[in-house]
Amino acid sequence: MGTIYAIIGAALAATLAGIGSSYGVQAAGKAAAGVTSEKPELFSKLFVLQALPATQGMYGLVAAIVIVMRAGLFDGTITTVSKESGLALMFAAIPIAVVGLISGIYQGRTAAAAILMTSKQPDAQTKGMQMTALVELYAIFALVATLLIAFMLIGALAMAGAMTATGAGDVIGNALASVVGNVHNGYVLGFIFFLIPFVLTQFM
Repeated sequence: MGTIYAIIGAALAATLAGIGSSYGVQAAGKAAAGVTSEKPELFSKLFVLQALPATQGMYGLVAAIVIVMRAGLFDGTITTVSKESGLALMFAAIPIAVVGLISGIYQGRTAAAAILMTSKQPDAQTKGMQMTALVELYAIFALVATLLIAFMLIGALAMAGAMTATGAGDVIGNALASVVGNVHNGYVLGFIFFLIPFVLTQFM
């Protein structure tokens, strides 16, 4: 079941972000076509503005590939993914899927407005690109969030499962309890509880 969840997450990331980009490029393309019919010399400047909303789809594809790789499906074989890991990968896809969809649509609208501005003031194309790119910033944030969840959380779940299966978790827990039991300084306790997870995560 975990494998199915992971595949759903990858599909959502690529599909929703792709839909957002498709709409954005289409909206900007309509505006660019209208301007180009009257001012064909502006085609190259308008084409750049039209292409900007396409990035959300690429971010979604990158996220989908990462999710498939983290699920161990990239080599074409069906592997067993735990339910917890599969759900984590599916939820990891939500940031780029949702934000990619919405930002792609709104970036397309912003690009269309920038195209109209460029048609009246050709030298203002750079300003239009900056305005349009600002919307994309949130898609980048969403992609980073998706990658962080996919890499860090799945690694932590895998380690937790391995430690539980081997009994290493009990050994570390008992050792930590024996050490902490004799410590009463709050700062030292805080440092210990920071240090142990930090050291463990270096082996993920």
